[in-house]
This record gives sequence, C-alpha cells and structure tokens, in this order.
Amino acid sequence: MLSAASARTEVFNQSPAFEDVNLFTQDRPLAEAVAANGGADAANDLAAFGKLWGSAAMIERGRLANENTPKLRTFDARGFRRDQVEFHPAYHELMAHSAHAGLHNSTWTATGEAAGGASEVVRGAKLFIAAQVESGHLCPITMTRAAVGALAVDPALKAKVMPVLGSRSYDPAFAPWWTKRGMTMGMGMTERQGGTDVRANISRAVRDGDAYRVTGHKWFMSAPMCDAFLVLAQAEGGLTCFFMPRFAPDGSVNGLRFQRLKDKLGNRSNASSEVEFDNAYALRLGEEGRGVRTIIEMVSLTRQDCALSSAGLMRSGLAHAINHTRHRSVFQKHLADQPLMQSVLADMALHVEASTALVMRLCRAFDRAPFDAAEAAYMRLLTPVVKYWTCKSAPGFIYEAMECLGGNGYIEEGILARHYREAPVNAIWEGSGNVMCLDVLRALSREADGAEAVMTHLAAQAGDLPGAREALGFVAKAFQRPDAERMARLAVERLALLAAAAALQEVSPSHAELFAATRLDTSHGNLYGAADLGADASRRLLDRALG
Repeated sequence: MLSAASARTEVFNQSPAFEDVNLFTQDRPLAEAVAANGGADAANDLAAFGKLWGSAAMIERGRLANENTPKLRTFDARGFRRDQVEFHPAYHELMAHSAHAGLHNSTWTATGEAAGGASEVVRGAKLFIAAQVESGHLCPITMTRAAVGALAVDPALKAKVMPVLGSRSYDPAFAPWWTKRGMTMGMGMTERQGGTDVRANISRAVRDGDAYRVTGHKWFMSAPMCDAFLVLAQAEGGLTCFFMPRFAPDGSVNGLRFQRLKDKLGNRSNASSEVEFDNAYALRLGEEGRGVRTIIEMVSLTRQDCALSSAGLMRSGLAHAINHTRHRSVFQKHLADQPLMQSVLADMALHVEASTALVMRLCRAFDRAPFDAAEAAYMRLLTPVVKYWTCKSAPGFIYEAMECLGGNGYIEEGILARHYREAPVNAIWEGSGNVMCLDVLRALSREADGAEAVMTHLAAQAGDLPGAREALGFVAKAFQRPDAERMARLAVERLALLAAAAALQEVSPSHAELFAATRLDTSHGNLYGAADLGADASRRLLDRALG
C-alpha cells in the first residue's frame, strides 16, 4: 500500500520520452519523399541510421554536447600559444557517428567528383534526421562536404586533400591534416566592418613564394578546430579565396589567433570564433580577384543544408508534439483527440510534409544538375527560395510545437527549448532572408532562360492544383515590375509555396491538393490550426506523421 507521501509524488498522465524510436521508419512523409526522388534503394541504410539517431544514447549525447559548451584554450601551461578549443566527449561522439555515415563526404567520390545516383537525396535524408537530435555539430560536417566544391578549381590541391577528406574516420587530434586519419574544413568569410558584403573585407594576402601570408581578421570563423579553412582576403589582384591550414608545412601551428568564442543564442555545441591572422600561411584557391566566384561553390551547398536542417527541426517539433498529445489526457480525452488540438497538429503536419517533399526535391536537383540542364536551373533558382521559406518558417513552427506541450515544452530539460534557440541560425547563416531574395532576382536576370524553364516545370507539375495558376501569374508579374526588389519577399514566398506543392504532388497528390487549397487558393491564417482540413484528412496526416 502506498504511503501518503508516495501517493503525492506518484507521476501519471505524463507522456513518455520520445526516444528509442526510428526517426526514418516512423516518418512516412520522409520515407516516401526519399523514394519519390530516387532514394528507394537506400531504405535499409536509412532505417539503420534512423534507429541509431533515435536512440536514447544519441539523444543524451546531444544534450551533453549543448550543456557542456566548448572552451577556448589560448595558451598552454608554459605560456606557448595554442589556440585550441576543447569539446565535451559527447560532441566528438556525434562527429564520429556523422563522419562514419558519410555526412561530410558521401556525395563525392574518392577523387572529389560528384558521386551521382541518389547520393544527395540519401545524404540529405540523413542530415534531416541528425538535425532532429543535435544540429550544432553539423556546422563543420556541412562545411567539410561543401568545401570540396570550391577545391575543384585547384585539381592538384584537391588531389592531395581528398585521401584524407574522403575518409569516413573522425580524427579530433590537433595535428597537421596530412598526418591524420580524417579531416574537417571550415570557412572564414565575414569581417566586422562588412558582414555579408565580403567585398568590403580588408584582410590582406601577400605572396610568399608559391604560397601567401595573410594578415587581418574574421568576425565569424566557424568551427575553429577544423583542420583547414577557406578564407577570403584581398590579394594584389583583388578579393581571393585561400586554403588556410591550422598547421604550416613545417609542422608549426599556423598564425590563426583566436580572440574569443561567440556567446550565441543557440548552436551552443558548435564553436564559432573571432580570429586574427598573424602572417598566416595559406595557398591560393583559384585566380586572384575571383574569390567570391570560387567560394560560392561552397555556399550553395551549405544553403542546401540550412534548408534540410530547418526542415528536420520542424519535423522533430511535430513528432514531440504528437507524442505528447497522444498520451496526455485533458477533460477525459487525449489532447490529440480534441478537435481544436487535432486541427493545429494536422496543419503543422501538412506544413512539415510539404517542407520535407521540397527539400528532398531540391536534393534530387543537386544529384542531377551535373548532367541535366533543367535540374541545374532548378537548383540555381530554387536553392535560395527553399532556404528562405524553410529556414524562416522554423522558429515560429517550433514555438507552436512548444505550446502543444504546454509548460513541459518550455523547460530546458526538454529538447524543444534547444530547437527553438537553434532554429534562427539557419535563416541568418549563409545569407539572410533579404540576401536570398536578392539572389533569386539575380538568377532571374542572369539566367532568364533557365528560370523560365523552371517556371514551366512548376506549371506542369502543379498547374492543376487549386490556386497554382494564379500563384504562377503573381510571381511572374512581381518579378517583372521595375520595383521588383520591394515585392521580392512576397514573390519568393509564393514561389516557395508553389514549389512545395509541386514537390508534394510527386509524393502524396491528395496532400498536395490540400496544401495548395490552404496555402495558394485561399489566404492561410497566420497561425497553425486556422485552416479547415477536415476530420478525415487531419487523422490521415497525423497517422502518416508519426507511425
């Protein structure tokens, strides 16, 4: 018989922890989107990945890596300059698992060429899943994968780097990259006086034989414990891209002097630093004066990952909200069975399903772009569109998911508070919303034929959906206006909704029609749950969302 004290402390009517679940097999919209975009043969691999990353052990590693933030050790005990960052072991475990799964290199062959097939779709699905558990460590993973695109301008350097970068081993040792089992790469673009306007950079690079010496600073140097960085600096011929290793060729620590680590809102497991370059050794990557063109090959890939990560965060928020409301009873009914809560959850599920279909469709374009001009045009025009809409949707979505859990969603012991702090960074990193809109306008003006082909494709794919033709007309007129920049945000958002409906049409036509009817044909309310999806569709969406 329970004592009075025990009865008072008995825990009941609480939802079980959302752990030891398979983050792939329990996500039908993801599994179907992967299959629709060419990745069906990877189902077993993705199921194994989803089981591992949904385990209680991996979720605990994510918590530990964020609660035990990186620490900068500028000097060693004897006063020698070291500029090392220490991480909790959980961070290194996350990095090792991501590297073993090839998140940093599986889209490249051993020589650094595009792997082909559905490698982008499969790798994108894995990143989507990993982001649900811990997003911070994915920063160096993303930059390492993307750096190979920029290295293509220097075949000799790429040939030296790829045997190490192409390994699926994670080696955290502070040592020259050429001595290690595996390596990671970071990026240093922005300076305090310029930010996004990298042409305002003042860091200087002076030729030193076959190499250069760089003096200056970076206001944001992401993942400072990477083995090498792509850095922009002013050379004699203009803004140039450089490969800057942590160690000089003689094995001495290179002149990267980390001033401090950024105290960020989120992304706390990942170190971001301010750095000064003290005559730092670097190799030129590409021609002098063509630094932006060189590094943009990296940026398009990192933007893809921003969208994937944001979609993954929203998926996690939805899963936690459904898990909680299916087990929490209020007024003698489970929350998930209450009509108003069901309306909110189903509307959220529809948004996630469309977002998932869209990011997987974008990955397919990355897979096929090297040999298909139409897919290359899709990738070029829609990468900033997808990043804009997906990344800017995530913070508000995560807030709504938190509210579904009530007070339990607002506490630090739960994962949603971390997701909420994490979500804004993807919209800021690799180009803010305005930069994405300007990039779309640039693509329209410079590659008009390709953009027209993309619009024709969307019309063919989604033209019969409710409101699609009107949306196509609005987008076309908005971008043709003399003051198109003033209308760019609204036009890009409508284009994203249209692209999402088209992508969803290939995965679930009935839900594509529902998405178009509530987002294109009518004005969707500002908040989730404001659309009348119907009881049957709501139940179907929730059953698909979390099996």
